[in-house]
Amino acid sequence: MTPRPASRLLADFCASARFRDLPTVVVDEAHRAILDWLGSAMSGALEPPAQMAREVVRQLGASRDATVFAGARSSAAGAALANGVASHILELDDVHKGSTLHAAAPVIPAALSVAEREHASGEDFLLAVALGYEAALRVGEAVNPSHYRYWHPTGTAATFGAAVAAGSLVRLSPAQMLDALGSAGTQASGLWEFNADGAMSKALHPGKAAMNGVLAADLARVGFTGATRILEGERGFFRATTTDFDASRVTEALGSHWKLPENCYKLHSCCGHTHTAIDVSLEHRAECGWRGDEALGALERVEVETYEQGHAIVKQHDPTTPYQAKFSLAYCVAAALVDGAVGLEQFAAERFGPAGVGHAAVAALLPRIEIRVVPDITARYPAEWGTRITYVHRDGTCRTRAAAFPRGNPENPVSTAALADKLRALVTPRYDAATAERAVTTVLALASVPDMSIPFAALAPARAAGEVVHP
Repeated sequence: MTPRPASRLLADFCASARFRDLPTVVVDEAHRAILDWLGSAMSGALEPPAQMAREVVRQLGASRDATVFAGARSSAAGAALANGVASHILELDDVHKGSTLHAAAPVIPAALSVAEREHASGEDFLLAVALGYEAALRVGEAVNPSHYRYWHPTGTAATFGAAVAAGSLVRLSPAQMLDALGSAGTQASGLWEFNADGAMSKALHPGKAAMNGVLAADLARVGFTGATRILEGERGFFRATTTDFDASRVTEALGSHWKLPENCYKLHSCCGHTHTAIDVSLEHRAECGWRGDEALGALERVEVETYEQGHAIVKQHDPTTPYQAKFSLAYCVAAALVDGAVGLEQFAAERFGPAGVGHAAVAALLPRIEIRVVPDITARYPAEWGTRITYVHRDGTCRTRAAAFPRGNPENPVSTAALADKLRALVTPRYDAATAERAVTTVLALASVPDMSIPFAALAPARAAGEVVHP
């Protein structure tokens, strides 16, 4: 059976959509997605990998087209790269279950940089974000879950989303949008091997996806052609990167069922595959009334059951670096039980060293945490990111808790006010309270902005945390 022409149908839809076509719930969710992203992007911009990316962007050439957080302005492609890297460093950017993809980090930097360069309206920017999510998440679902074994969808599938977002803002025709998808797909990459070394490549993936998306759209605008069957072709993205793709996921209910309201927001500064277990452990700690490191004295062992695909990413048991800890289910559960939080503090550099975890109570609890992959939870992934945990106490009592979704998922939602508070908590300590409030106000007023070159520029001071930024 010949596959449906997913590439062309997606291109036609994304090139033809207008802001008036967006349901109110999608517009609202676009605001929420940008609000959630902005805190991670601004705070992450002060981290060393983001500083390195900005230095390289600076060397690519001077331009005043687009905002670079905590840095000098750059070309649209350069800003997309720098802000995309910054967005993903803290592991607090959003995620989507069905595609296992972090859409904000590649899609929004691509959309923002082009919107600023083109002096687009806020409505045009919101439309570009919604369409970028639509393309990224649908392509991600089409190749998930087997794609995830080797490929990081935030670097691969999201490249299509970044190209669509940029293409929408430069008003590509359907034929040009198809070319942009072709050029995006041939650039799409991102391999999980970085995880073996705790390398910085994970943050590079959304940055490069954002940059490649801008490049694909700009090339298409001037007539540069791309593969017309880049998704479903015999040597296209689906066959090259997965063993069991479903092309219908790209086009099913396209235009009537929007993906953005399925978005999930992260409340813990680590891999999303750890979040359900963290929430369950925080609930257990609260129910037991533990303070400080009382969990260490109370627990004999903790038996964590999880799903195979997530475990492959978070199986590191005794991390030696903050980065490894963000991908350690055992560490995150131990930190939740001992500290009652799994935020930026739990991944501070001083907590780790060559011998392993330096925090005494967390290190002592780690050997008592047993992780096991089980078939029933695995079978429900990716629709559910579940866990079942049995807490065995030293007094002989035990309690089993289970959950299918972490807080921040649509099935377990957080309010817009909570997302605004998350932004404030990230931005205020590293910039100041006034900047944080301007950031919140800027996002909530986007629909009425006449020129996107203005509002975000005020949120990008080339100073903060003592960083020296080259002019």
